[in-house]
Amino acid sequence: MKPAYGSVLRAGLLPTGSEKTRLFTSGGSQRTLRQVMDTQKEALRRIISTLANKKEELKHFLDSLSSSLSGLQEESSKVIVELEAELEQLRAALEERGAQLHEIIKKEEQRKKAELKRQLSEGACALQSCDDLLEFANQTLNISKEDEFLTAAKHIKERVTMAPAFRLTTRPSVSESMSQFAVDFSAEREGLHKLHFLPVPRAPEIDVCSCSVQDNAIHVAWRPLVEADSGADGCRPICYEVEYRKTNHGSSLGGACWERLCDITEAQVTISGLKFDSQFVVVRVRARNKAAAGEFSEPVAMETRAFCFGFDEATAHADLRVHGDTVTWEPQGVRGHDPRLRSKENKSRSSTPSPSKTAGVRAGRDRFAGEAYTVLGDHEVNSGCHYWELRPLADWKSFSVGVAYRGSLGRFEQLGKSAASWCLSASQWLQSTLAAKHNNRARSLDWPLPQRIGIYCDYDSGDLLFVDVQRLCLLHAFKTKFNQPIVPAFTLWCGAIAVTTGLQVPNFMSSLLTTNRSLASQSHDQSSG
Repeated sequence: MKPAYGSVLRAGLLPTGSEKTRLFTSGGSQRTLRQVMDTQKEALRRIISTLANKKEELKHFLDSLSSSLSGLQEESSKVIVELEAELEQLRAALEERGAQLHEIIKKEEQRKKAELKRQLSEGACALQSCDDLLEFANQTLNISKEDEFLTAAKHIKERVTMAPAFRLTTRPSVSESMSQFAVDFSAEREGLHKLHFLPVPRAPEIDVCSCSVQDNAIHVAWRPLVEADSGADGCRPICYEVEYRKTNHGSSLGGACWERLCDITEAQVTISGLKFDSQFVVVRVRARNKAAAGEFSEPVAMETRAFCFGFDEATAHADLRVHGDTVTWEPQGVRGHDPRLRSKENKSRSSTPSPSKTAGVRAGRDRFAGEAYTVLGDHEVNSGCHYWELRPLADWKSFSVGVAYRGSLGRFEQLGKSAASWCLSASQWLQSTLAAKHNNRARSLDWPLPQRIGIYCDYDSGDLLFVDVQRLCLLHAFKTKFNQPIVPAFTLWCGAIAVTTGLQVPNFMSSLLTTNRSLASQSHDQSSG
């Protein structure tokens, strides 16, 4: 495709004859012809590059058209085959139904025919009986002897009383009419004339007011498509498809891959068991019938902020192994358990270090050692309400879960042994125990060892609650005042534990918080009295 040379001249890319003369005669004050040529060559290169790109674009476009043409032929053939299959099924259905109707009519005809033949036979017998009786009666009238006449007359009366003609009804038991089997397919015929292809369902509209986010589940609702939305024949969509993905933007752009839920028959769905490790979840829905799926609805972004953290492997005791959201106790021998190291460490710090002195220096703390089989979370809490859960796994002997001042825990310090940590401690070594620990004080709890523990922390109010999630019971509540950022903290001896993060504060916490405030108020009143 050659560019129009005149258009290049008009665009000022090449000099005209008068411009060349001016350039030759203008001396040093003007650019040299060589410079102009270089400039024009660069411009031509840009034009060539543009044309090459355009050529490539056109080539792709033509390839796309060829592919579409080929695809159109294949799709048309496919639709024709499907149409023939549907018509064949329709013909087969009509033939099957026709055979059934034929059978019903024949059976009714045979039933009526048998009944009428029976009546004909009985009537013929009755008629023959009447003829015989009439002949006998006429003969009786000719008897002259009185005794014989009376005997014959009496006999005639008895035969008349028992005669079939007087017991036989003269009304046909069945009618010859078959009008009740008349068929009228005018409505079906009209429907057949209106046959058309299934319409593609329109995009549903998400009902934002009916959508909700709670307990790490998203409830999505949309306005169902009515008959008028699905085509003239009122063909409803077979099902709906919902897609969702996580993102940190309030739009459908970017984020994780779309995940899909299919075969939804209602105009709503609840997506549960989610981990809210992003700020938003974007959802969209589309309808699908037998033919095709329609367009997706306008996406709706639902805010799903929750407390999400991982384990800080740099703090993990040498005997602890972190695998995603699981911590396993894997002893590495006696390394790190040397009491001389622990003694040396403890000499350089007080039992409860001052947070103001240690917070900055301990930001890049060493691993825990000795009998402090501890690992910290990698996300600090300095405001707001947060919630996470812990599940002890098989073969565990002892574990603790709580919060701590990151920089104030010694390498050999166990959770709850100083004012820098608060925890719930469980043990099934030798005997089962459950206790709340803080500042080297322990309070035993009379409760079975829970299999799922919820940890609720309201940093601003200083509330730290431990909950038996399965029984929805408050195990223990700490009331304090946090004076520096805290981190989740975990201790494990034997076995493994799993932590679930990315959780919103569940609804059941509201009733437990109310219970806790009531108990705290009663305790305060009793102490005041």
